[in-house]
Amino acid sequence: MLEGLHLASAYFDAAGQPETCVVTEGALQHEEARQIVGQIDPAHIYTLPDALFGQLSSVVHGVGIVLLVEKVATLLPERISQTCLILDGIQDAGNVGSILRSAATAGIQHVFCAPGTVYAWSSKVLRSGMGAHFLLGIYEDVEAAELLSQFAAEVRVTVTDSHGAKAIYDAELSGPAAWVMGNEGASVSPFWRDNATLRVTIPQPGGMESLNVVEAAAVCIFEQCRRNADSRDSHRHRASSKKSRFQPSLKTAHICQRCQPISIIRWPF
Repeated sequence: MLEGLHLASAYFDAAGQPETCVVTEGALQHEEARQIVGQIDPAHIYTLPDALFGQLSSVVHGVGIVLLVEKVATLLPERISQTCLILDGIQDAGNVGSILRSAATAGIQHVFCAPGTVYAWSSKVLRSGMGAHFLLGIYEDVEAAELLSQFAAEVRVTVTDSHGAKAIYDAELSGPAAWVMGNEGASVSPFWRDNATLRVTIPQPGGMESLNVVEAAAVCIFEQCRRNADSRDSHRHRASSKKSRFQPSLKTAHICQRCQPISIIRWPF
């Protein structure tokens, strides 16, 4: 159940027609709501009085539109060779939704939820995700051993560790990574700690003991994004410099006042 204008609009952009639309008479006074409803097959639209809709809604002061849609079915990839996220028992719905939003923003395609992680399609996770669900492959109740066996050799299992790990700003982050984000209290599970190929810590010069998992996930994935962008810019700069070294320079020389100018091509050797 997708409630609110933003989720409804995000679903339309990604998937198209919902199974059912329930909208209030009051919502139809909003231009954006009318635009959304106008795209839906009239046979799938149900209009309710505002008071009756309030008994269905879980949102306080919402606009009054709900889409009922089929949950996106996802099969575990046979081989995982790109950067991805593993949510290892994260229990707060708001945290999971916010992490999904960061992942979608960073261009991550796959998010794997371990057993014990809150249901990714609950109403609160959907609201916190702000449409991220429709840009990601989300896999739930994925067993750790099975998931680990699907990783390509170049994918590094990376965990955050506040003790004895290398600062993330000094760590080697090139290549794909499987970022493991642990439970709010217990942190990363022993399985992923034992199978991690890289441990990083996020420096906290202000003296706080730890970061919220949402903040930690954002720092990690966007630091990797920054590194990759810097690497691409560096490669383009080197390629451009190499190309310019072998471009001939064109100079015009005047032999005398009565002669036409001639062009001299000078190669940079």
